[in-house]
Amino acid sequence: MTEAKQQLKGLSNDEVIQSRAKYGSNSIAHRGKNNFFTSLIEMVKEPMFLLLLTATSIYFITGDFGNGIFMTIAILIVSTISLYQESKSRNAIEALKKLSQPKSKVIRNGEIMEIPSEEIVLGDLIQTEEGTFIPADGIILQSNDFSVNESILTGESLSVFKNESSDNQHVFLGTIVTGGLAICEVTAIGNQTKLGKIGKSLETIIEDKTPLQMQIGNFVKKMSFIGLVIFGIVWSINYYNSNDVLDSLLKALTLAMSIIPEEIPVAFTTFMALGAWRLMNMGVIAKQTKTVETLGSATVICTDKTGTITENKMSLAQWYTFSSNEISNPKEVPSSEDKELVTLSMWASEPIPFDAMEIALHEAYSKLEITDERPNFKLIHEYPLSGKPPMMTHVFENQNGTRIIAAKGAPEALIASSNLSEKEKQQILTAMTTMAKAGFRVLGVGVADFSGTDYPKKQQDFSFHFKGLVAFYDPPKENIKTVFETFYKAGIQVKIVTGDNAETTATIAKQIGFQNPEKTLNGDELMAMDEATLKEKVMETTIFTRMFPEAKLKIIKALKDNNQIVAMTGDGVNDGPALKSAHIGIAMGKKGTEIAKQAANLILVNDDFSKMIDAIAMGRKIYNNLKKAIQYIISIHIPIIMIVFIPLALGWLYPNIFSPVHVIFLEIIMGPTCSIIYENEPMERNLMLLKPRPFTTTFFNLKEIAISIIQGIIITIGLLFVYQYCVADNCSESVTRTTVFLTLIASNIFLTLTNRSFYYSIFTTLGYKNNLVLLIIGMTILITALLLFVPLFAHFFQFESVSGTQIGMSILVGLVSVLWIEIYKWFKRRSHQ
Repeated sequence: MTEAKQQLKGLSNDEVIQSRAKYGSNSIAHRGKNNFFTSLIEMVKEPMFLLLLTATSIYFITGDFGNGIFMTIAILIVSTISLYQESKSRNAIEALKKLSQPKSKVIRNGEIMEIPSEEIVLGDLIQTEEGTFIPADGIILQSNDFSVNESILTGESLSVFKNESSDNQHVFLGTIVTGGLAICEVTAIGNQTKLGKIGKSLETIIEDKTPLQMQIGNFVKKMSFIGLVIFGIVWSINYYNSNDVLDSLLKALTLAMSIIPEEIPVAFTTFMALGAWRLMNMGVIAKQTKTVETLGSATVICTDKTGTITENKMSLAQWYTFSSNEISNPKEVPSSEDKELVTLSMWASEPIPFDAMEIALHEAYSKLEITDERPNFKLIHEYPLSGKPPMMTHVFENQNGTRIIAAKGAPEALIASSNLSEKEKQQILTAMTTMAKAGFRVLGVGVADFSGTDYPKKQQDFSFHFKGLVAFYDPPKENIKTVFETFYKAGIQVKIVTGDNAETTATIAKQIGFQNPEKTLNGDELMAMDEATLKEKVMETTIFTRMFPEAKLKIIKALKDNNQIVAMTGDGVNDGPALKSAHIGIAMGKKGTEIAKQAANLILVNDDFSKMIDAIAMGRKIYNNLKKAIQYIISIHIPIIMIVFIPLALGWLYPNIFSPVHVIFLEIIMGPTCSIIYENEPMERNLMLLKPRPFTTTFFNLKEIAISIIQGIIITIGLLFVYQYCVADNCSESVTRTTVFLTLIASNIFLTLTNRSFYYSIFTTLGYKNNLVLLIIGMTILITALLLFVPLFAHFFQFESVSGTQIGMSILVGLVSVLWIEIYKWFKRRSHQ
């Protein structure tokens, strides 16, 4: 295989360019979707847009062209902001999709390289191996025990064995390699593949709405319905008083516009999409934005040991030869038995190693002062890693017919497949325990004799001669101790789920400060437990050893039964089901198989487990900031609704203090405030010291919603006080309107500042780094000043010059009606001390 592969040069760079120009790229084209046009249609269907359009039409019908033109401009501004936010969110999602596209190995210019599967061209040579999706249709040129699952095309779940000399030598896009390795020449790409022609797409995922999305959608629908009812009442009252259909309709529309919180769904989409984009820049790919919503709720992280906790930089540290019953290390001069053991462990590895342990074994073999036999032998049969505990077997043969059948795997697996006495078994297990307690990963090595070609169906059916043990050291990552400490402080349990044995795992766990490393459970014990016992045991156990796919699934199910939100890391072919079952499946970007990456929700681009701290912190921050934004929206909508409704309902002197132009102006201010300022807020410093938030069906608890409503009511009281003060002072309608409007703007600014935290004081949050706060508030003050002091604008908005005292009163009332929350925060901080 190695020699043949060296002869395969693949396409040159020029040939790749020519092929792409002639046949196109390797992507299944779908009917083009005009995103801008789709967004436009969705926006036009929004209740707020329809209200704006109705109000604008009435202004033009009644000959009020000034207000009509303003409303038209306002519609354009609101539409532009909405479309921009939609575009920003969509672009972030598209960038995520592009980054999470699968990659494939190709041979070009005589070298193996990894490229995005979309860049494969007709005529390319692709290397497919166990755990990968086949990226295009092709024909096999070279193969080793190659098998594929073609259920996506045939519906048949059993694997099909294929090779270059059989009739069945074609491979197809979208099928999964279940064993071995093959090099294939690409014969069809994109829409010309078998999968492309029947119109199926692997990447078409219809995203269901999350519970939070549905809650927000239902809330907005309910508010829209309430708005419709109150709209009818207000229209009736106005019509009764004026007998003017259009004028009363216009005033009713003002109230309806103030009730609909259309900023909330926009804020949700923006926060989640931009949150996923920010994660991507940190080296964490969230394949679906809804994952961001779940991250902040994670209560348990189940992590693999090798490559996640450890460096995955294996070095051969020791070996034990069964014949001499001695443990040696590479620094000593190897005996003939030592050389035989290292040689057999190399033959039990892949001829082109990619696993860290197999690379170490090939390197150790190269350092032995013996003739390198690798070029003379060809892999003729292979048993992939399988069994409980697992092992693997390779059959090599040279031109003279000399055959080597070598196996390696869990020592228990090799012991079970060898003819050993109880005394010999105990001797081997003692050596294994000695190595494992030093923190080494231990494998057993065996050799078998077999002369025929009718190989046993299972490798365990060979009669192996046990040769010894090889032990590898994989050092823990430098930062892993800090990572675990951060998880513990954040109230998140960490559980190690590994295929390794208990002694090795516990030793590594102790080295990194892992909590309760003595509480272990192995796969066989776990499978023997009933559901009730496992449900209890899974919460107290911290290390799960000798795990296999079915056992991993049982762990996740038991944790879910305990109402835990489970994050699970995985990188192997068999980790797919567990990754899909977990609330948050986490795959490794470098060492993870394509199957694991496709099944996962998150991909850690650089295999850096510490990025999970950033991901969980980001999830908590986004959720927290979204909550602040929505609480702000609720609080500021209440006074707008009340100042429009109460004077009218109670028959006050100036019943229609605000018109649609005032409400739409306030909407233009509030939109950017909630979705731009709060999305850009930094994480509060205590956020990773709190317990994970419960993943419930309600976004707000009663206390939080009550605080927002109280904030809105107190601002309303402040506005009504200013209104009545102006009336008592014999102010005109225009002066009253101006003073109330100024009070509302002041309240809005102070509310924006105080709601940046419901725990820390405003003096603390003023120090938060968020340049947009100053920008948005500065623009609000500037525009308000223009409305007051530029006669053209003042006349248009029906404002009138007010005295310094009245401006001061507006600011003071706005300040008092909002800053009372600081007293609540002080008591909250005091109770947590």
